[in-house]
Amino acid sequence: MQLHLVINTFGADLQRRYGEKIYKLTLHGGFTCPNRDGTLGRGGCTFCNVSSIIDESIQVKSIHQQLAQQANQMKKSKRYLAYFQAYTSTYAEVDKLRLMYQSALASADIVGLCVGTRPDCVPNEALTLLAEYQQQGYEVWLELGLQTANDHTQKRINRGHNYADYHYTVQKARQLGIKVCTHLIIGLPGETKRDNLSTLNQVLDSGVDGLKLHPLHIVEGSIMAQSWRAGRITPLTLDEYVDIAGELIRHTPKHILFHRISANARKPTLLAPEWCENHWLSMNAVDKNLRQFGGQGQALGDVYRFQSHLDVNCE
Repeated sequence: MQLHLVINTFGADLQRRYGEKIYKLTLHGGFTCPNRDGTLGRGGCTFCNVSSIIDESIQVKSIHQQLAQQANQMKKSKRYLAYFQAYTSTYAEVDKLRLMYQSALASADIVGLCVGTRPDCVPNEALTLLAEYQQQGYEVWLELGLQTANDHTQKRINRGHNYADYHYTVQKARQLGIKVCTHLIIGLPGETKRDNLSTLNQVLDSGVDGLKLHPLHIVEGSIMAQSWRAGRITPLTLDEYVDIAGELIRHTPKHILFHRISANARKPTLLAPEWCENHWLSMNAVDKNLRQFGGQGQALGDVYRFQSHLDVNCE
């Protein structure tokens, strides 16, 4: 599989700029979420069970220990991005954020930060801090979990914010020159391919530097798991996901980086769809779709192939 021939991948972009492979090391900073701690609500988003993607046992370890442990497991890279992934990684006082981020950047093999958060939890002080690191020469990405631009769906899945919150945060980040990567979920209840394309268009209109596409997972411990067991939610088949993801990619301008085009979860946490347990199954299927029907940007009349000797994944 050579995704860089049909998609502008984040991994290939990093390797071109740094001259070697750069991998993400996932960190748990001990953050919570206003949709869990009672500030906005309890229970979180209806699809959410962060343990399906994060090993929460690492939370008891320091940032330095987490980085060292994961770096030791990586045999293909010597330089990394520190990725604060779990929950809302800007949801704290700026002094705490500075200590946390600085601890990650203290290692000489860390080239930058990726900070995952909610669009409504990014205060000006946090953006200013990230801009400082970027001015110091670090790679800095603000990763915003939008999931959908449809405010009706946002309410249905209990996100606790709307598209206007996202647009406002993106504008502030881009004014400071901070790169934004937006997360989108394909297969949310009630949404169609048209809804997904509408979300993409709104995200492009707001301005974005990178995208992550995720299939909806039904995971144990989530509110959606109850609806799935009651037969009220039918997850997408692999073919349906690939069809929608392919169209989104073809409607994305070629300068935007794809950080991810699919995702997986582990059993027994994963309940459905079963194909989400095998990350490579969906990756290969999307790759095949793009080769057959056209790659990134082609639906915009931008026919091209990415020329590169690199053979890398999105991240």
